[in-house]
Amino acid sequence: METIPISKFKATCLKLLANVKKTGQSILVTRKGEPIALVTPPPPPPEKKQWIGSLKGSAKITGDIVSPAVSEKEWEALEK
Repeated sequence: METIPISKFKATCLKLLANVKKTGQSILVTRKGEPIALVTPPPPPPEKKQWIGSLKGSAKITGDIVSPAVSEKEWEALEK
């Protein structure tokens, strides 16, 4: 881990941050020899999952999926 004084960090901040991302090495920033910040690379991004088809295999068909759930005599819409 690299240790640098805050004055150098301030002067070259963007370059140092790009270097942290590129190399994966952390930087310890100090003021008067005492640590004040630790700059670390970000964690890897989570894997993006496809939502289409994500529930495949999670349901089980146990009966007739074409016929109505109740008989036509019980439908309120057909009542006069």
